[in-house]
Amino acid sequence: MDKFSKNSILFNMRIFLSGGGTGGSVSPLLAISQEIKKKNPEVKFLFIGTKKGIPERELAQSYNIPYQPIFSGKLSRYFCWQNFVSPFLIIAGFLQSVFLILKHRPKAIISAGGFVAVPLVWAGWFFRTPIFIHQQDVVPGLANKLMAPFAKIITVSLEKSLNDFSKEKTVLTGNPVRPDIKNYSRERAIKRFNLENNLPTLLVVGGGTGAQSINKLISEIIPELVEFCQIIHLTGKIKIPDSNRYHSYEFLNEAMPDALTIADLVVSRAGMGFLTELSILGKPAIIIPMPDSHQEINAQYFAEQKAIVLMNQKNINPKILSEKIHQLIFSTGERSVLSLNISKLAKPDAASKIAEIILKNI
Repeated sequence: MDKFSKNSILFNMRIFLSGGGTGGSVSPLLAISQEIKKKNPEVKFLFIGTKKGIPERELAQSYNIPYQPIFSGKLSRYFCWQNFVSPFLIIAGFLQSVFLILKHRPKAIISAGGFVAVPLVWAGWFFRTPIFIHQQDVVPGLANKLMAPFAKIITVSLEKSLNDFSKEKTVLTGNPVRPDIKNYSRERAIKRFNLENNLPTLLVVGGGTGAQSINKLISEIIPELVEFCQIIHLTGKIKIPDSNRYHSYEFLNEAMPDALTIADLVVSRAGMGFLTELSILGKPAIIIPMPDSHQEINAQYFAEQKAIVLMNQKNINPKILSEKIHQLIFSTGERSVLSLNISKLAKPDAASKIAEIILKNI
C-alpha cells in the first residue's frame, strides 16, 4: 500500500466504542480512545450505548464523542420476566447495529462489557469488523462471555483472568483509566467543594448512579462524621440535603479528579474501574461491594493484597461504619499502608498498551 492510500485510510478511520448500564464499563473505553487519539489524531469515535444510559452519554459527550443509543436486552441467569422481552430487544439492537456499521464503516469495535455491546459485536463480526474486548473484573460477566468468541483480541486487567479466555488471543495489560484522572488540583478542589483547608475529607462514592444502601448508611451518621471530617458524597438521583461540612452531588464527571485528590479516605462500591482509579492515585478506601455480585470478587482480590478495608453490607450498620471511618481518619499509619498496597496494583500504562494493540491489529 502506498503512503497516500495509507494516510487516506487513517484519515477516514472511525472506531465504535460500546458499553454501559453504568459508568463502570465506559471509563476504560474513554481512556483507550484518548490514547488512540494521541497516536493517531485523525481517528473519530462513536459511542454506542443504551437509550437510558445517562452516565455513559454524559461521559462520552464530555470527551466530544457523539453518542448513539440502540435497543438493549439483558439475559439473566435466573428466572425473570425480562428474559421473555430481551431476545426481541437484542434482535432490534442487532438490526440497528447493522445499519450503523453500513453507515459508518468502522475499522474496529471496542467494548469493555455491557449487554448493549453484544448485538453490536455480533453484527460487527458478520461484517468482518475487528472486535476488541477488555475484561475489567476478576470474573468475566455474561456479556463478555457472549462476545469473546467473536473478538480478535481480548485484553485483561488481571493475570488470573488469562485463564478465562482463549490463550491465543488474550493479553494482560492492566485496566485503563481516563488520563484526566490525574488532572487534579487540591486548591481547586477546596474552592469547588467549599471545603475547609485543614479538615480531613471523606469521599463517598456509590458508583456512577449512586447506591441507595450506602446513601442510607451515611445519611444516618452525617452528624457524627462532620464532627471530625467533611464529606463529599456522590448520591446519584437521590439527593440528600447539604449541611455544614456535608456536600452532596448527583453526578461528578470532570470534578471527580479533584474530589479524589482532596480525599483522605474513600468509601465506595467495588467496580473495577473505580478501584483502578483509587490504585493509580494511591487512595485508602473502605470498600462495600454490591451484595451477591461480581463486585464481591473484585473486592476480595484487593482485600487479599491488603489494599483496602473490606466491609460486607449484610454485616454492617451505621454505628459500625462510623467507627471504622473514625478509626481510619485518625490512623495516618493505617491509611499509609493501604495507600502503599493499593498503589502496587496500579498499571498506569494500560491504556497506552491497549491502544497500541488495537492500532496494530486494525
